[in-house]
Amino acid sequence: MKCKGYKYLCGLPSCPILDRFRNIAVTVSKIKSSDKIQGATPPSIVVGERNYPKVSLVYNVPPSVIGEEAKDYENPEIWWGKKSLSDILSLRTSMISSLLSGINVNNPEVLYEKEVSITAVAEKPVLSEVYSENKEIIPKLKFDGILLPRGPSLKAKDIKIDENPKVPKPIEKLITDDVKAQQAILELYNNKQSVYTIINALSLGLLGKRKNRKIVPTRWAITAVDTTLGNFMLKEIKGLDTISEIFVYYNSYLGNYFHIILFPSKYRSIWIEIWHPLSLWANELVVSDLSEDYWGEYDFLDGGYMAARMSTIEKLYEMRKQAGIIIIREITSEYYAPVGNWHIRETVKRAFNNSPVKFDKLEDAIKYVNTRLRAKINLFEIKSIKSLITQRTIDEFLKK
Repeated sequence: MKCKGYKYLCGLPSCPILDRFRNIAVTVSKIKSSDKIQGATPPSIVVGERNYPKVSLVYNVPPSVIGEEAKDYENPEIWWGKKSLSDILSLRTSMISSLLSGINVNNPEVLYEKEVSITAVAEKPVLSEVYSENKEIIPKLKFDGILLPRGPSLKAKDIKIDENPKVPKPIEKLITDDVKAQQAILELYNNKQSVYTIINALSLGLLGKRKNRKIVPTRWAITAVDTTLGNFMLKEIKGLDTISEIFVYYNSYLGNYFHIILFPSKYRSIWIEIWHPLSLWANELVVSDLSEDYWGEYDFLDGGYMAARMSTIEKLYEMRKQAGIIIIREITSEYYAPVGNWHIRETVKRAFNNSPVKFDKLEDAIKYVNTRLRAKINLFEIKSIKSLITQRTIDEFLKK
């Protein structure tokens, strides 16, 4: 498919490719030929996984933006439902990604001493100075299904923190404590800390037994936090009664449409993704599915599923019930650029604030969802759904 440029034959209100490059041009023009960039990081710090255990750190700063205004450049919980895809891309391409290379994951103290890692968990944006290695800015955008997009980048010679980062007390306590990382994650969650702050704390090597602390690539940290929190709550609800009704919840955002079915059963879970033609990474209709059993064994690890799973198990944990779960995600061509998996976590979480549709039979709930799908597919033909419908439980056999 060729870009139609100014004719907008793609159906979008503006050309996303041209918009991105305009944003980059504006961002680069603010820097000109200076070897120093000053601005407040929201905070926004990413640890890469390439060349592990020697990794790169990306420190994102919106040039000349200081104070609370900088917070808007990375704030998924506030973005949800308010920022369009174009808005998010505009914010992300307005930051300079400063790369520090060759960081040893086994030596998190280096970043701690420079207060870089502390900045990642700060309550407010932190004024910073980035010194360029060669004044060369690479005008490229990076997109990812797990991580937030990032804009033009440069090689950083040094990063200087110009003000003291204010750290939440629960995190400050765990930085000095000597407890396992999983315990620290749960303690922060129970203290109402944002999941994104917890991810940053784990990624920058601020959590865990002091002698075992490591810097963790952000992509790994995201899935680790989702998995840890999900498994903890799942362990708690497995001893509880099952729900007595079948509920179908719905929500959508950024061209992604979610239906979540909760049904009376011991815990089991199905994740279905339906990629529409001309959506990201799909030239034709693509359907994939993943199953997880009662014991937590799943077909393969998927970061999007783990984000949706965590939000769904969190709902059951609040209900003090266990249930079977079917999550169906439709990705349409409206989602023309990936912005990470945060929107999956947030959209599913907020789906449970909506009134559900109730059913007596699981087959009727699946049929209902099938009629609402934008893609013309039969959910009953998907392997995991077919297996679920035909499988008999021990209780059913005993009733015969």
